[in-house]
Amino acid sequence: MTIYNFSAGPAVLPKPVLETAQSEMLDYKGSGMSVMELSHRSSWFQAIIDDAENLLRDLMKIPENYQVLFLQGGASLQFTKIPLNFAQNKKALYVNTGSWSKKAIQAAEALDNVTVEVIASSEDQNFTYIPEIPANVDQDAAYVHITTNNTIEGTAYQSIPNFGKVPVVADMSSNILANDYNVEDFGVIYAGAQKNIGPAGLTVVIIRDDLLGESDISAPMLDYTLLAKNDSLYNTPPTYAIYVAKLVFEWLQEQGGVAGITAQDQAKSKLLYDAIEASELFKSPVRADSRSLTNIPFVTGNDELDKKFNQEALAYGFENLKGHRSVGGMRASLYNAFPVEGVNELVTFMEKFEAENGGK
Repeated sequence: MTIYNFSAGPAVLPKPVLETAQSEMLDYKGSGMSVMELSHRSSWFQAIIDDAENLLRDLMKIPENYQVLFLQGGASLQFTKIPLNFAQNKKALYVNTGSWSKKAIQAAEALDNVTVEVIASSEDQNFTYIPEIPANVDQDAAYVHITTNNTIEGTAYQSIPNFGKVPVVADMSSNILANDYNVEDFGVIYAGAQKNIGPAGLTVVIIRDDLLGESDISAPMLDYTLLAKNDSLYNTPPTYAIYVAKLVFEWLQEQGGVAGITAQDQAKSKLLYDAIEASELFKSPVRADSRSLTNIPFVTGNDELDKKFNQEALAYGFENLKGHRSVGGMRASLYNAFPVEGVNELVTFMEKFEAENGGK
């Protein structure tokens, strides 16, 4: 039986990447050592991290005036690092679009010398849409923070709003390299790797140079400027995760880059959304103009039927389809490496389930 992993993260990785990692596990390119054993100061690893950065720059068309950092701590650590580095004694603006946005807001509010203002929210409708941005955004704010894709709620920005001269800081954890955004629309992009980049433990941060400067941060590991000056090597970075990320970036190039993989993601998500729209049993809770390509929640409207669906789905080899505990129902996470065959199999299973459970 084929297993299809619909997990929201850690998520499915490309099979060719896993096969390459397997083949190089004991001896990386004649070094006689595994990548996990390489010194982060060695020429072997320096080539890996350099290649990873250059590949990511090429894939995302990252301009030279942006730093690319490979760090630890997950996206959640950035919730504190962002206001600490950029908004001390200043105002920080936030758009609240779901669970992760709320956590970012709470982390900023916990800092005594940061003023937090939520300028838009979709909480009034249980985060089922992306809210409109007000016209009078404070142009003196340090930044405006958005979550480009909401993993739990299944919403995403189809395009990035114009905030004027205010730098846009984006948590792009669940749709980095899966939506063809323009890096120059952002001041800072950060993303946990475990959805579209590689294993958990690596966080990618992309920062425009003019936002870095002399900072008054007593904790070195929280200081972006110091980390940038040391080219992500102030301490031992997550070396193996960076190596796997490099392999994923190479695989993405073979898929036609970000434009090519986004087209694949659009085709995969359309298969599932079309099936949901055609169904009399399944429904999408998300407003049509705000729907994510990568995280697709759906429900029957009956908790017991949702539970039955999830139980039977496991028997068919569909792992991690159960919706997040805060939302319920089902959620299919169709990240870049998820195969189209798995979507087709899911749609077939949904049609069978509906025929057997009172649908059309």
